Amino acid sequence: MPQPPQFDVAFREKLRALFVWRRDVRKFLPDPLPDGTARRLIEAACLAPSVGLSEPWRFVFVESPQRRTAMQRNFEAANKQAIAGYDGEKARLYATLKLSGMEIAPLQMAVFVDNETEQGKGLGRHSMPETLAYSTVTAIHTLWLAARAEGLGVGWVSILDPLQAHADLDLPDAWRFIAYLCIGFPEIETKNPSLQDAGWENRRDIDTFILTR
Repeated sequence: MPQPPQFDVAFREKLRALFVWRRDVRKFLPDPLPDGTARRLIEAACLAPSVGLSEPWRFVFVESPQRRTAMQRNFEAANKQAIAGYDGEKARLYATLKLSGMEIAPLQMAVFVDNETEQGKGLGRHSMPETLAYSTVTAIHTLWLAARAEGLGVGWVSILDPLQAHADLDLPDAWRFIAYLCIGFPEIETKNPSLQDAGWENRRDIDTFILTR
């Protein structure tokens, strides 16, 4: 039986640094990615856990100019609606935020969950079918960390109409939209969340998230 590797203190420190420097990137360089990058990232994503070993994630590379334009227009319309929900200083600040890198990111993919996948034979999701979506999100996060380890940034664009995205990409009815990811080399590097640097929000103390019962 193969023996697991030993993860020493030095490795754990580097792993924590990977977590700290993982950022939601919006500003990308136009540089193309090295050959094989997209496949390596998907291979890493597919190492994520999934309920019942269902592997419900579906990755759609968005490459055609027409479909990229459709996704960009989707974002612009959704963003216009979003800013209307704020008033005063928050509205002014919102208008200054860069919330999408779709116009320049060299690699763009939409991520879907296949809600009718037969893989896994339904194990673990009869009482909580939403675990298929949760599994897909773990795959996205795994991809995100793998990208960061290669010096790449990932931007998750969530200001989109999911039904319109599904229609524009012409995909099976059973697939539900989860995320639109922009991937490329970051224009700037920072260990702080961009929304924190912009004055939108700050991280909270860890104790605020912990309860004991």
